[in-house]
Amino acid sequence: MKLRLLSFLLLVILPSIAFSQEYTLSGRVIDKSSNETLIGVNLIFPDLATGVVTNDYGYYSIKLPAGNHRVILTYIGYANAEDEVNISDNTQQNFQLSEASESLDEVVITSDIEALNIKKPEMSVNRLSIGTIKKIPVVFGEVDVVRSLLLLPGVSNAGEGSSGFNVRGGAVDQNLILLDEATIYNSSHLFGLFSVFNPDAIKDLKLYKGGIPAEYGGRVSSVLDIYQRDGNSREFKMQGGIGAISSRLLAEGPIVKDKGSFLVGARSSYAHLFLKLTDNDNSAYFYDLNTKLSYELDESNKLLLSGYFGRDVFNISQNFENTYGNAVLNLRWNHVFSDNIFTNLSAIYSDYYYGLNLNFVGFNWDSGIRNLNLKYDFNHYISENFELKYGMHNTYYKFNPGEIEPIDETSGINYFKLNDKYALENAFYISAEHKFSEKLSAEYGMRLSNFFRLGQNEFNTYANDEPVAYNPRTGIYSEADILETRDVSRGESLETFTNFEPRLAIAYNFAEDQSVKVSYNRMAQYLHLISNTSSPTPLDVWTPSGPYVKPQLLDQYAIGYFRNFNNGDYSLEIESFYKDIQNRIDYIDGANLIANNAIERVVLNGEARAYGLELLLRKNEGRFTGWLAYTLSRSEQRTPGRNSQEIGINNGDWYKTNFDKPHDVTITGSYDLNENWDLNANFIYQTGLATTFPNAQYEYEDVNIPVYGARNEDRLPSYHRLDLSATYYPKKNKGRKLQSSWNFGIYNVYNRQNAYSITFRENMDTGRNEAVRLTLFGIIPSVTYNFKF
Repeated sequence: MKLRLLSFLLLVILPSIAFSQEYTLSGRVIDKSSNETLIGVNLIFPDLATGVVTNDYGYYSIKLPAGNHRVILTYIGYANAEDEVNISDNTQQNFQLSEASESLDEVVITSDIEALNIKKPEMSVNRLSIGTIKKIPVVFGEVDVVRSLLLLPGVSNAGEGSSGFNVRGGAVDQNLILLDEATIYNSSHLFGLFSVFNPDAIKDLKLYKGGIPAEYGGRVSSVLDIYQRDGNSREFKMQGGIGAISSRLLAEGPIVKDKGSFLVGARSSYAHLFLKLTDNDNSAYFYDLNTKLSYELDESNKLLLSGYFGRDVFNISQNFENTYGNAVLNLRWNHVFSDNIFTNLSAIYSDYYYGLNLNFVGFNWDSGIRNLNLKYDFNHYISENFELKYGMHNTYYKFNPGEIEPIDETSGINYFKLNDKYALENAFYISAEHKFSEKLSAEYGMRLSNFFRLGQNEFNTYANDEPVAYNPRTGIYSEADILETRDVSRGESLETFTNFEPRLAIAYNFAEDQSVKVSYNRMAQYLHLISNTSSPTPLDVWTPSGPYVKPQLLDQYAIGYFRNFNNGDYSLEIESFYKDIQNRIDYIDGANLIANNAIERVVLNGEARAYGLELLLRKNEGRFTGWLAYTLSRSEQRTPGRNSQEIGINNGDWYKTNFDKPHDVTITGSYDLNENWDLNANFIYQTGLATTFPNAQYEYEDVNIPVYGARNEDRLPSYHRLDLSATYYPKKNKGRKLQSSWNFGIYNVYNRQNAYSITFRENMDTGRNEAVRLTLFGIIPSVTYNFKF
């Protein structure tokens, strides 16, 4: 009897245990033609109702039971692939995908999930495909990554010709912009006409507006995370484009076939050359360079070296020259510790320089910000339902607020240097993505950050530690007197801040094609952009938090409803958000921000808030694709008095920020007419920007003096325009490697004269006051030739 029972156990129970044994399947997903890793590829195991997504370096890992399993791979712009894996032990297997030109734009926006945006606890996140970006009509016909983001809900800017972008009512300096993990401090060329990102060099682009994972920190509004392509390690390729005012060229190829690759891309504008034909001494142009080297040492180790260098030059009659731009360098080491632990170690250098050459007054002005960043990140795939991410980041900053150097001894200008500032920022984070059941999943974690404001020369102290004085009789703020100035060693800390930053996102999938998500994140920002304009300028300077300028602290809450229709042909996203920001800096009336060696004497710590509703309706499949985006929002700021005796700024009342736009509507569409023609259009309508107009005047000694009301209580006229473009693909001859296309566009089709600003002046002829509207762009036709071989 005992022998029969033992036989039963061996024949029935043990095979069942063996079958339930789980092993790790891991590896990379690569482009078949270039051998380049692909980010965000979905690996779905339909028979097991599970799946995994490749990480930022194309790596994946998943626990599977022993046996044969079918796997389906899907990725935007690539043909779906199906394969079979046999699992009997821990297995490493790489998969290849082939680019499918006929499906490049079938899905224009996507998220890293199996069923678009339904199941994963990821919300307030958008990704645009490069194929879609290249078709969107833009000014001068130049492909622009940042301007494409403005077509998404919750994203706007301060108008045409404005630098940067605003996310959910946040300021430009509240966006963390990363290029291959390196910080970009100014994302614009030519004062906002173009972005610094070469579209030919970009592999992946993702914008986080909320629910920001714990691995990111240092800004309180958004994260724009962009990765450059590694380069083709199998064959030499070139591509580029020739436009009306700028051109670009990119080359890539193998260093060692299937192991190492290089990528070099360059862009430059040349419109200023035509000005010289008209004897115009003024010029404005930009140039930039993207580079990347990649080498795979073995299956477990890969080295990558990437860089970017860009400069803008603005020159007026050789008397005034403004030069500014970014330079970044990143050395990375990808290492696979085991089948379920992937790591990345990065050493990053970032430099933003802005300078002026003022020949007419005889001096040069240089300023900027530099940082060195060492970061170590881990992806730990514990099970198919539980993944950990953890790591540490260390950043050292040097701020150069400004340096004046005379051009020669006859200029009459003395050398002057504003005090350099130094800081050290450290962070440790841990985050878990946890699938509790088929219906419920969450991403939760924390980030612990601290910031050391290091010593500097000539540190000022003030009475009651208040660098801004207040006169209760007049109700006016002014610069306080300096009590003492002393030198503080770099090894000492002027101030230390520590912040606990929890993150949480939950998704409940109450139907196969519907889900509700909620998120909360707290974030700390220790850097501030000193600017009193709605759009950054090259003269703006960054300053660190310290004894008198406190770090900004954000609490953001969001809830959303997500649904797919007709098997994903259509999708709907509705999100509502609320943001509360502490210690948002504001400026006293008459503040001098240029060459100010004690900037703390003109700023006060206030608060900001933003809230709104976003809607995104998309058509993802078929010959016609596109989306409708609508944002209803409010962005406000206030700076109350520091005590009951002070009135604060604007009487301590809430006022609209410079980038408050209650209504923002965007319609974007692309129609695949035939194999040779694509038609594209976008329409934009936005509430005019908040501004302050005079509401009265008085006369003093025959001069009319305007009287202004509360801050930003007026608005510019509403902004709207229609853009059209058509892309022509010539029929390709058999055996011909050259692929080319022509893009024809019309920006602002009906020539809307949108107001960039409105100023008031006295008419010299009539003596009456008048309002003058400044418009930057009317109707602009364009043509661009693109090629690839």
